[in-house]
Amino acid sequence: MLRLTDIKLPLDHAESALGEAILARLGIGADELTGYTVAKRSYDARKRGDITLIYSVDVDTPREAELLRRAATAPAAATPVKLGPTPDTAYKFVARAPAQLPLRPLVIGMGPCGLFAALVLAQMGFRPIVLERGKAVRERTVDTFGLWRKKVLNPESNVQFGEGGAGTFSDGKLYSQISDRQHHGRKVLTEFVAAGAPEEILYVSKPHIGTFRLVSMVEHMRATIESLGGEIRFSHRVDDLLVETDTAGVRQVRGVTLAGGEQLRADHVVMALGHSARDTFAMLHERGVFVEAKPFSIGFRVEHPQSLIDRARFGPQAGHPILGAADYKLVHHCRNGRSVYSFCMCPGGTVVAAASEPGRVVTNGMSQYSRNERNANAAIVCGITPEDYAAYGQGPLAGIALQRHWEALAFELGGGEYEAPAQLVGDFIAGRASTQSGEVRPSYTPGVRLGSLDASLPGYAIDAIREALPAFDKQLRGFALHDAVLTGVETRTSSPVRITRGEDGHSLNTRGLFPAGEGAGYAGGILSAGVDGIKTAEAVALSLVAGLARAGARA
Repeated sequence: MLRLTDIKLPLDHAESALGEAILARLGIGADELTGYTVAKRSYDARKRGDITLIYSVDVDTPREAELLRRAATAPAAATPVKLGPTPDTAYKFVARAPAQLPLRPLVIGMGPCGLFAALVLAQMGFRPIVLERGKAVRERTVDTFGLWRKKVLNPESNVQFGEGGAGTFSDGKLYSQISDRQHHGRKVLTEFVAAGAPEEILYVSKPHIGTFRLVSMVEHMRATIESLGGEIRFSHRVDDLLVETDTAGVRQVRGVTLAGGEQLRADHVVMALGHSARDTFAMLHERGVFVEAKPFSIGFRVEHPQSLIDRARFGPQAGHPILGAADYKLVHHCRNGRSVYSFCMCPGGTVVAAASEPGRVVTNGMSQYSRNERNANAAIVCGITPEDYAAYGQGPLAGIALQRHWEALAFELGGGEYEAPAQLVGDFIAGRASTQSGEVRPSYTPGVRLGSLDASLPGYAIDAIREALPAFDKQLRGFALHDAVLTGVETRTSSPVRITRGEDGHSLNTRGLFPAGEGAGYAGGILSAGVDGIKTAEAVALSLVAGLARAGARA
């Protein structure tokens, strides 16, 4: 099979145009084209009103060998459309479990990272035990809606904690900028399709799923893990780590202690915590596991009419069914040395309450698969570094103290009932408090309290965001719309810590502990977290097999 890339066609091309373009590029007749499938479809929207679709296709033809030889000798200038063999993206397992395992591996957390770590370990025969502090996804959904609709927070079952992780209540975006030479991302997408995701996620350039579809998919993947011998235990919070240190000073995990006092023995523990497991971060630090502070970002959610974003991005072709709801990606480097950028953009979605601790307000964004809500929203955030955390505490957990400080203040500014402080963009830029909503109705529930956001973040972040909004308007016309709404605060963009690991996947100073995913500082989104879960499962499998081989040799 051959892969042809960079085939460009008009947005409204005829159904036959792609096949005709393939024939013209290869110089073959219709009877010599056995078939083709679309490997990827993206678009170039740099010229509004003249948007171009860009295809990569996999082609079957009996003249494959001849065409490859011709492509290899053709001058580069003569081949604007590239031709080569289709890459092998099939996932290959690195190990298989032996018939008998002295101790089963533990996976802590069932977000995207833990889910894929458990799935791949189960597929390799290692029968993992998964410990999730939250509830199964449908019970968790009820608790999450309890905060959104009734202002009642369950600290163990919410947007952050529970089956599926924080990614379940999001836009379900499935793209990333990570390097992925081993095609682990393809494994993630393939498993999602097997669990019920639309097949288009395998070829569209920016695939997404949406919350409602993710719920049933997560349940399907859980059933697969269990059918392969894995075990899922919900409402099982890990409160302690069992570590032994030998005479040479080498630390080795020996298991965990649960909140109820039960101990589970294990020599291989995957820590796929998510970025909000603050109590577990503190426990690991107390147990001597190497943890360091890392940069992250803080800011607000901004909402615009989705129709405004569509027109700004696509011009007269806004609303085209292939294009769908438009997204954006913006960045501005400020005079004070800070950078402000858009993050986790949710077309046609809503701003949601994402707190996991009582007395604090946190915002996030969410879309359904249809992306047909009235507003577009995104985080507009300012980068911060460990140097900024010093005023809130010392040590690697100081970033958590910073988060808690501003989340508690947002709770107060919102009135103390999980409502969020908010301000119109025009008023924020002008430095005056907002008193009533305009054209854009805030989507955040439990509700917002309009006023001034000036006291809701550090002064350097307020100054940077105030400078960035008009600059973004030059990149995306209408972005500084007076009635657009800022809702605070967005503080969980990524983990404030890194649980550092070596190249073999083990913790830098604790053998058998495998930090993974967003909480460990090694991922940022559903796809990258899933990929990291696969890589971690491979590291666990290789370590287990090697350890058993060493034990057999000694015997």
